[in-house]
Amino acid sequence: MKKIITICFLAASFFSYAQDTNDSIKKNKLKLFGSFESNAQWYTNDVNRKIQHDTVPLRSNNYLALNANYGRFTVGTQIESYVNEALLNFNPLYRKTDFGTYFANYKSNKLEVTLGHFYEQFGSGLALRSWEDRALGINNAIRGVRVNYTPIEGISLTSLYGRHRAGFEVGKGDIFGFNTNISLSKLFKKDNFDLAYGFSYVSRTDKLPTEVKNINETTNVFSNRLEFSKNAFYINSEYVFKSEDAIIDLGDLNYDFVKPGNALLINFGYSKKGLGFDATLRRIENMQFLSERKPQAYTQFLSTSINYNDRIMNFVPSLTKQHHSNLANIYVYQAQSQVILNESTQTNKSGEIGGQFDVFYDFKKGSTIGGKYGTKIAVNVSTWYNLKAKYRYYDANGDYKPDYQAEFFGSKEKYFSDYNIEIVKKLSSKVKTSFSYINQYYNNQQIQGVFQNFLIKTNIVSSETTILFNNSKSLTIGAEHMWADNDRKNWVGGSFEYNHNANWSIFAMDMFNYGFDEDSQLINETDLFDIHFYNFGTAYKKGSTRIALNYGRQRGGLVCAGGVCRFVPPSTGLGLQITTSF
Repeated sequence: MKKIITICFLAASFFSYAQDTNDSIKKNKLKLFGSFESNAQWYTNDVNRKIQHDTVPLRSNNYLALNANYGRFTVGTQIESYVNEALLNFNPLYRKTDFGTYFANYKSNKLEVTLGHFYEQFGSGLALRSWEDRALGINNAIRGVRVNYTPIEGISLTSLYGRHRAGFEVGKGDIFGFNTNISLSKLFKKDNFDLAYGFSYVSRTDKLPTEVKNINETTNVFSNRLEFSKNAFYINSEYVFKSEDAIIDLGDLNYDFVKPGNALLINFGYSKKGLGFDATLRRIENMQFLSERKPQAYTQFLSTSINYNDRIMNFVPSLTKQHHSNLANIYVYQAQSQVILNESTQTNKSGEIGGQFDVFYDFKKGSTIGGKYGTKIAVNVSTWYNLKAKYRYYDANGDYKPDYQAEFFGSKEKYFSDYNIEIVKKLSSKVKTSFSYINQYYNNQQIQGVFQNFLIKTNIVSSETTILFNNSKSLTIGAEHMWADNDRKNWVGGSFEYNHNANWSIFAMDMFNYGFDEDSQLINETDLFDIHFYNFGTAYKKGSTRIALNYGRQRGGLVCAGGVCRFVPPSTGLGLQITTSF
C-alpha cells in the first residue's frame, strides 16, 4: 500500500509541476503505454525420466508494465505476479504479487533525473551494470536517484545512489556511482576520426561486524576507458581496479582472506563490406563484486543469492560464441571472475585470461566459391585459461589462512575452448543452407569446482536448410550430431519449423543421448540415459501480441543468455507464453 501511495504522490506532483512550467509543455498530450508478459508452465510427471513434481504443478511468471508520459515527465511501474509459485529454480524471493519496480523521470535536452528504480551500465559493465533478463530471472534494478547531465556536446555526466532490488524489497548495501564520457573528437571539432575517454567510480558500502578491523566497509572500483576509430578500424580498452575486499571462501565469507581485484579488456577490429575481423582480449582477477558481501543463503534450496545472479554489481559475460545449435550449448562456459581455493578438490583459481576472435568474409557473387548468390564464411575462436598463480592454504604457523599471488600475464590450466566455422550458402532464390563445425574443450573440475577431475572434448556438426514458398511460407529443417569422449558421450538432434505466414508457425525438435558406457565419468546425474528430449509447439503473432504454446522435456543443466547462465532442473510439461505491448 505504501508503494501505491508513493507512486500516486510522485505522479500527482510531477503532473502538477508540469502544468505550471511553460506553454509548450501544456500543449503536450498525456501518453499511456506499457507491456504484458506471461510465462506459464504446467509441470507433468514423467515416468520414463523418474520425475514426479510437487503439489504445485502450475507455475507462472507475469509482468505488467504501466507507464504515463506528459511532456518531459514520465512515471511508471512494473507489477509482477508469481502464481501459484515462480517457475522452477527461480529466485525464491520472487513470490506472490507486488510492485517490482516503480519510477518517476524528468528529461530535458541537458538534464535527466530519475527517482525510484532504474537500470544503468558504466562502460562495458565491468564496474557497474544493473539490468533485467526475465528468462534468467535477473532483475538487479537500483532503487534510488540517478542524474544524467550533458553540459555541452561531447560530455555526459552521470551520478547515482541507491540499493539493489532483492525480491520485492531492496538489499542492505549502499551503492554510489559516477560516470563521465568525453568525446574528444567532438570537443576539438575533428570529424575524420572518433576519440573518446571514459571514467567511472563505483562504491559499495556494506556494514561489517564490529570485530572486523582489517578492511573498510566501503569497496571502491575505478574504471578508465579509451576508444578510437578511424575509417574501418576501431580499438577500445578498459582497465578496472577494485580495492581490497573479503573473499567468499568455501561458501562463506572469510574476513581474513582479503585481496584487491582488477580487470583488463581490449577490443579491436576492422570492418568493411564483405570483410570483418574482431578480437576481444580479457584478463580478470578477483572481480566478483556484490552489493552485499555475504550472499543470502536459502538453506532449503542448498543455494545462495549468487546462484540466482542476485545483487551482483557488475557484468562479466562469457566471451564465447552464442551458438544456435542445441548440442553446442550442452557444455557452456561461464566467466571465472571469482576466487576459489579448495583443498579437498585441489581446485584453485583467481580469475581468467583469454580471448575471442571472429573473422567474417563474403565471397562475391559470380566468383568460383561465391557462385551465383555468394557465400558467407564465419570463423570464431575462443579460449580461456586459469591465471598462473601461487596458492597456499596455511600460513607459516600452520593456521588456515588462504592466500594467492597471481602473475599478470601468465596462464595455467585451460578452462575452455571453442573453435568453429560456419558456411552459409544460398543455393537459389528460395533455398538457403548453412553448415557448421564446432570443436569444444571443457575442463569440468576447473569450471564447476567438483570432485570429478576429467576433461570433455567434443566435435559437433550441424546443418540447416531454409526453403521459401509463395505467400510468405517457409520451412526450416536442421540436423546436428555431437561426438564426446566423456560424460554422457554422443548426442544427435534435429529440428523442424514451418512458418505458414507472418502470423503463424509450428515447430518440433528432439535431442537423443547415446553411446555411453559403464565407465563414463559423469558431471552430474540430472537425467537418465538413452532418452529423447523432445519439444514441439506453435506460435501466433498479431501486431505487437505473440502467443506461444509448447510441450516437451527440459534437459537439466545451464540455460544461458548473453553469456550469463542459470541452472534449471530436469522437467517435463506444457508451456504458455504471452507477450504484448500497448
